Amino acid sequence: MKTVENAKWRYATKKFDATKKINQVDLEKLKDVVQLSASSYGLQLYKVLIIENKELREKLQPASWGQTQITEASHLMVFCNYKEVKDQHIDEYLSLKANTQNLNVDDLKGYGDFMKAKIGEKTIDEQKSWTAKQTYIALGNLLEASAELHIDTCPMEGFEADKYDQILNLSEKGLEAAVICTLGYRSEEDGTQHQAKVRKSKNDLFEII
Repeated sequence: MKTVENAKWRYATKKFDATKKINQVDLEKLKDVVQLSASSYGLQLYKVLIIENKELREKLQPASWGQTQITEASHLMVFCNYKEVKDQHIDEYLSLKANTQNLNVDDLKGYGDFMKAKIGEKTIDEQKSWTAKQTYIALGNLLEASAELHIDTCPMEGFEADKYDQILNLSEKGLEAAVICTLGYRSEEDGTQHQAKVRKSKNDLFEII
């Protein structure tokens, strides 16, 4: 099973080779995987910023605990969730669904009303938590696809989200930074790549009931 071998190969890369860049063909493949990721109701209540700009990443580095991956990696992806789920989000999804599947959007009204009612039961804080969780599904798929292409990654929660929101003007778009990931190719100087992977045993991790 290639997925298992890929999982053994990947690790959270601590130092990237700044001279190596992900080519556009592979980047599009990664975008495809993120785009096709599962999300609750299929709403995809998040946006993914792909940051290549060197100056912008230098501004983000201090808000990332000074970690060098931010500036040395080929690309930085910022997964941003919507802070509040609005009827407009659901209506836009229903319109997209109708156009994609050749349906009458009026026939989807009941489904739309159901989603609005269930999501409306959540407080704003609960909605933020819920939409943020959706980004981690897409992140997981990104990590797996990157490993298949032998592209190194480092998923990161070690950053100051409020400063990211400010630098990237996320709040005015109704977004907030949930999790980030650097992508590129490991440096020969990164000693972490030679360390054995530490994981719980299957007996400790799984329980069959």
